[in-house]
Amino acid sequence: MAETYRKPTLDKDLDKLATMEEATGLINRGFVTPGLAIVFIFLCAVIAAVFVTGHPGAVTIIAAAMIGAYMALNIGANDVANNVGPAVGSQAMTMGVALAIAAIFESAGALIAGGDVVATISKGIIDPVAVSDPNIFISAMMAALVSAAMWIHLATWLGAPVSTTHSIVGGVMGAGIAAAGVDAVNWPTMGGIAASWVISPFLGGLIAAIFLAFIKTAIIYQEDKIAAAKRWVPVLIAIMVGAFATYLALKGVKALIKIPMSTAMLIGLGAALVGWVIARPVIARQARGLENRNQSLRKLFGLPLIFSAALLSFAHGANDVANAVGPLAAIVHTAELGEVAPKVVIPLWVMAVGAVGISLGLLLFGPKLIRMVGNQITKLNPMRAYCVALSAAITVIIASWLGLPVSSTHIAVGAVFGVGFFREWYTEKSTRRADYVARHKINTDGDEASNGRLAEQRRRKLVRRSHFLQIIAAWVITVPAAAVLSGVLFVVLRAVLA
Repeated sequence: MAETYRKPTLDKDLDKLATMEEATGLINRGFVTPGLAIVFIFLCAVIAAVFVTGHPGAVTIIAAAMIGAYMALNIGANDVANNVGPAVGSQAMTMGVALAIAAIFESAGALIAGGDVVATISKGIIDPVAVSDPNIFISAMMAALVSAAMWIHLATWLGAPVSTTHSIVGGVMGAGIAAAGVDAVNWPTMGGIAASWVISPFLGGLIAAIFLAFIKTAIIYQEDKIAAAKRWVPVLIAIMVGAFATYLALKGVKALIKIPMSTAMLIGLGAALVGWVIARPVIARQARGLENRNQSLRKLFGLPLIFSAALLSFAHGANDVANAVGPLAAIVHTAELGEVAPKVVIPLWVMAVGAVGISLGLLLFGPKLIRMVGNQITKLNPMRAYCVALSAAITVIIASWLGLPVSSTHIAVGAVFGVGFFREWYTEKSTRRADYVARHKINTDGDEASNGRLAEQRRRKLVRRSHFLQIIAAWVITVPAAAVLSGVLFVVLRAVLA
């Protein structure tokens, strides 16, 4: 009779200790990122104290610096994912490389081109006369900042990329209504912002789908894919270079120099020509020896995707840092001088809070939303991710030309939706694709298994409907949710400070 092996008591105890250590390590790792965020917020308070000690309203400014730091962390956690998510999802770059590139270029954009002047009432939403009292104005700006940051924090936790601009707009509107009533709101401006909820994602999705349709028709479903790629990929790269040059001329460096649309378009045209001349020999060299298959094509789009992620991050840092530091700068100015001004100069330390906070928020909390945008809404490869990045730049240019208020978040995520829904339609309806698959992948004897796989592929949904509905719902309620929360916070602040 075989004896039953029993583990020695010491071994059991050691196993339990090892399991406890592993569990403790996992718990501790869960506390590291929030702990670093809290340290950063308090460090910003110390920096603010160094610069404003002895000034009137020093306590208010220090509190505002902490709130601004919290807002910047949340912008980095949520909004920056749109710039690098497609490149990560398509495996053109790793998560670590994406985080490093985005952090460097976000900070550079914020500090170099983030602007030295910002309107204290965000985008003309509230009549300045309605909040001309400095104490009321400071309370309104604080309530707007806190509500926007809390809403973005919640959206990040839920996995929904939302517009930080819309969040702060909702916060300013809610505080303004609580302070001076409904008549204080500039409703035509709010109407334009509401229209952008529809315009931004639709336009972004449409442009991305058009470029993907072109790539499929001109390159992917050609008999000689490599020859087609050598002809058309340099053209696509030239379009990308021209679009980003125009984008940066209009938006990325607008704080340093104002460039009219006509001049920006000429800059873009010149950059596109240079890009095409450089890209032709580079693509020809990369294409040498590649097999005539889709996997080979992906290699030709990898480097352009990395550049696009860097340029989008720079432009985002230049523009969206104002969402964190604009209200903060307005509070600092008002608290120090005791008056509400239509425009204020942003101190360097305030700009640094925004720039570092956005980058740190990205590094600590960004991967969740990067994965959502990159591969959980729909599957992306380098060609599809390229269409998303190109759409983001072109849509902003068109919107600027037409004078339409748009959200970079809605554009980028809308482009991801557009790519996914176009693939669904193309898989089911395209006769070109069906003929190509029939020639290259389906047996001529009518193999039932192969035909069954093709039918299943046609029925498959390539955009996750749960994520689509969740994100759309978050977009729709961003402004009203931030507004309600801001109004409540304003009332509480006034009661506490009274």
